[in-house]
Amino acid sequence: MSDPMRPPASQPRPHPAAPRSEPSRSRSALRTAVVWDVLQDALDRRVKATGRQTLDVLDTGGGSGNFAVPVAGLGHRVTVVDPSPNALFALERRAAEADVADRVRGVQGDAGGLFDVVERGGYDAVLCHGVLEYVDDPAEGVRNAVAALREDGVLSLLAAGLGGAVLARALAGHFTEARQALADPDGRWGTGDPVPRRFTAEQLTGLVEAAGLRIGAVHGVRVFADLVPGVLVDTEPGAMDALLKLEAAAAELAAFHSVATQLHVLGETRGADGA
Repeated sequence: MSDPMRPPASQPRPHPAAPRSEPSRSRSALRTAVVWDVLQDALDRRVKATGRQTLDVLDTGGGSGNFAVPVAGLGHRVTVVDPSPNALFALERRAAEADVADRVRGVQGDAGGLFDVVERGGYDAVLCHGVLEYVDDPAEGVRNAVAALREDGVLSLLAAGLGGAVLARALAGHFTEARQALADPDGRWGTGDPVPRRFTAEQLTGLVEAAGLRIGAVHGVRVFADLVPGVLVDTEPGAMDALLKLEAAAAELAAFHSVATQLHVLGETRGADGA
């Protein structure tokens, strides 16, 4: 697996068991606010269902810890698997700066050889963010992520969306490339495309269901954030908050999944119903 895209952590909401500092709002935070909210809710449900305040979380392709460190800030133990030694070094430094180094462990590896470095069935939650675009076999990547879950667990899957790339190329005036992305089996707009593979919501949910999980939720991520000029968000009073609310409102609507830059799927084992 090549070094995957690593989405930045977004602004977290208060957590009853683990107070922490609020990161400053930024466009990068805006782009992943929806994912963070869904993930934190899923972890909260696992805490209630298990009766354990501390969960074991696996972050495959977690890089420098953009999600792992905030998750550790909630009080959970996080293992990050990534092929890049530089990313893991940055993870160690970031975890130390956030005072969660005792709850974050980085190991070098990839999704294909996941169980060379971590145990099967050892985790309450698995994050697979920005990984499927780069692995040779996305179905195997999802199966491995699911196999790392305990009997009751949740999978947070984030991958590049086809529709968002098509829309972005078209709005930039690259109409031939937009059509190429539509026709290409991997959703690529040309040889210069830096993303090896993109997905539709149906493709991602199909992979998750084929691996034995039920679909807990599907969200469109960065529906508007990548299209709105930065100057509007940075200079208009209240624009950031308004755009955050708009992203959250559109994220769950299926009509917007087809134009989202990324797609987030929450998969749950049959027993992980949050009861």
